[in-house]
Amino acid sequence: MPNAFALFMLAIWPLVSLALFRRYTPAKALIWSIMVAYLVLPPLPAAFDLPLLPPLEKSSIPQLTALLICAYLPAEAAVGRITRRFRLRDLPFQFLNPANYIGLLRRLRNTIPLPDSRAARLAAFVFVFSPALTVLNNPEPLVFQQMAIRGLYLRDAIALPLTQALILVGFLLARRFLFEAAAQVELLRAFMLTGLVYSLPVLLEIRLSPQLNIWVYGYFQHVFEQMVRAGGFRAIVFLNHGIWVAFFIMTATVATVAFWRHSEKTGNLALMFATAWLAATLALSKTLASFLYAVFLVPLVWFLGVRAQIRIAALLAALAIAYPMAKGVDLVPVDWMLQQAGKVSAERAGSLAFRFDNEDLLMQRANEKPLFGWGSWGRNHIRDPGSGTIESVTDGRWIITFGVYGWVGFLAEFSLLAMPLFLLWRETRRLGPAAISPFAGVLALLLGVNIIDLLPNATVTPMTWLMAGALLGYAESLRKTSRHLAAPDPPAPRKRTHI
Repeated sequence: MPNAFALFMLAIWPLVSLALFRRYTPAKALIWSIMVAYLVLPPLPAAFDLPLLPPLEKSSIPQLTALLICAYLPAEAAVGRITRRFRLRDLPFQFLNPANYIGLLRRLRNTIPLPDSRAARLAAFVFVFSPALTVLNNPEPLVFQQMAIRGLYLRDAIALPLTQALILVGFLLARRFLFEAAAQVELLRAFMLTGLVYSLPVLLEIRLSPQLNIWVYGYFQHVFEQMVRAGGFRAIVFLNHGIWVAFFIMTATVATVAFWRHSEKTGNLALMFATAWLAATLALSKTLASFLYAVFLVPLVWFLGVRAQIRIAALLAALAIAYPMAKGVDLVPVDWMLQQAGKVSAERAGSLAFRFDNEDLLMQRANEKPLFGWGSWGRNHIRDPGSGTIESVTDGRWIITFGVYGWVGFLAEFSLLAMPLFLLWRETRRLGPAAISPFAGVLALLLGVNIIDLLPNATVTPMTWLMAGALLGYAESLRKTSRHLAAPDPPAPRKRTHI
């Protein structure tokens, strides 16, 4: 169980966020408050669990804090370009008075306006409110010989949409404040710098075994046996799994390569050394998928232009969305993929086969309620008829979302993540490469690979939503630019002739 220090860290994080917003511009403060919280705060089950509200944990606390602070930013924040730092007196505490709740709600609505794209607005609406239909579709309990799982109650129709809305807070804040090219550079720089710092505890755990979460917060957040690999250890630090750690180090490696390529000084030794250091850390992390992602992405970042990078990212997102449908009609080359995994090791082939077998079982379960899914409380799992114990393993985010919220929930979530890539691809066809930030292509590739990784893993994190929101805002700004360039010049005023 989490110790008192774990709860203390969660409790004081709003003060840390406030200090960041007082010191830096909203874009920079938003990035660092959410990213550092993701990396250092205690993972679940450390949380404050209040009635009807989503658990207040390492992902939700920084986003809620940022939302409240941004609601009271100066007026020039309306366009996302803040030059004056946040001041404590800008945050009135009168909203604690119930009489001022309406004003607070109005401020919150103005703080996170909905996307300009109708498709994105529709996806956001369905993402938040479709769980209410899931609740209405699952009133019946699941009864086993030795236990029962309750049906979904009316209060779940309030709690689940609140949980979904809270997930979107970081996405919408990023769309508002991280839409400029300078914000993309700041986001990638944060990946690089935090990756370099985080590599130190990662290497420590690779050498000694995963112990930091136990030493600092008093508990181990996962199954220790899964951190043992190839006669050594995988680091987990303060994240959910070693897979999350390796994926973050991969992201930091690709971001560093991007800075190295676009550095004004050819052959910058510091960036070259940082790339080598992060690549070595990634290799020692013993996670094949993240290593292959780096092998795939680094040449694309180094050799391709921004338009080609965005097209590849959009293609990756389209493949991820099509995967469940292709899996349902047996178009996924499962046997070939198992053969390729077997060439690496029998252990990897067995692990992949185990994932595919569980996907098939869970898809059969999900297809019993295909539109809106089975809902929460583990109702989407395969269970023993007698004891009711869970017999299935849900690894991929797609099968989790599909089982819990059905096709409607799956398409809403994955469409929201993929929409920025599709909109960017559309705008690259209208504007020349000189009009597009080269770092937009790097972020697009990282987001596209993250969406692909949601097929075998559940690596959707606050950073995933930050990247998606930043790219959505950037795509919308490019849309406005292209419309302005395409607009015809107003006719010149006719000169009056005097007789």
